Amino acid sequence: MITSNQNSKIKLVRALLGRAKERREAGAFVAEGVRLVEEAVKANWNCRFALYNETLSERGKLQVEGLKLKGVDVEEVSASVMKSISETEAPQGILAVLQFSQLPIPNRLNFVLIPDQIRDPGNLGTLLRSAAALGVQAVLIPPETTDAFAPKVLRSGMGAHFRLPIHSMGWEEIEKVVKLEGAALSGGAVSKGLKIYVADMDGQSCWETDLSKPIALIVGNEAEGVSESARKLANGKISIPMSGETESLNAGVAGSVLMFEVMRQRTSNE
Repeated sequence: MITSNQNSKIKLVRALLGRAKERREAGAFVAEGVRLVEEAVKANWNCRFALYNETLSERGKLQVEGLKLKGVDVEEVSASVMKSISETEAPQGILAVLQFSQLPIPNRLNFVLIPDQIRDPGNLGTLLRSAAALGVQAVLIPPETTDAFAPKVLRSGMGAHFRLPIHSMGWEEIEKVVKLEGAALSGGAVSKGLKIYVADMDGQSCWETDLSKPIALIVGNEAEGVSESARKLANGKISIPMSGETESLNAGVAGSVLMFEVMRQRTSNE
């Protein structure tokens, strides 16, 4: 049992939880909690090691046994050590250090999400969770957006990270991805790249915009909107019709509403 905060594994976990730079250099990140570890195991994600303590639930114990059967290094830690490294007020008694890897971006795209300048981890996690549920094929993370593998983003994403290609890249690379010729249409025809929309309160209503064709959706933060780089890339603006005096929704909600509208249109056109 690990009882010291000076243990090398504990030091690594603390470093990975703390800074994006440490995660990049180590090529790893931390999934904390029964649900996230469960989702990682279900997706066959490469696990370097896992830690648990005696407070673990029966559901969590099943994950520990499953990891051991896979040959993963699993170690028990004291409750005090687990509490010292946990990112939550009520630790669930399990965390795993996972190898960072990226699911591949499909060759033919028809639905891409670009969360631009989203700095709130909860908003980014919400967008990723909705994207995974609504048929988004890839999420491209531009500069100035918070690290998608930060602890709070992972918790808000509720396992979306293990089912969704999430790639950090500069705007030039993003442009190459979304403007590649050969984006597939639903009927098998081919278009020249994706129609790129930014979410903007001055844009055309999403109800009056044809979102059934291949698109890339750029969602900015509610304070500043999207960046100048995003505006240069886009060739359309869409908005969410709202009643009353409310000017905007937070980025997580707004992006989710727009993604639901994309799915609604595509489902109704089938």
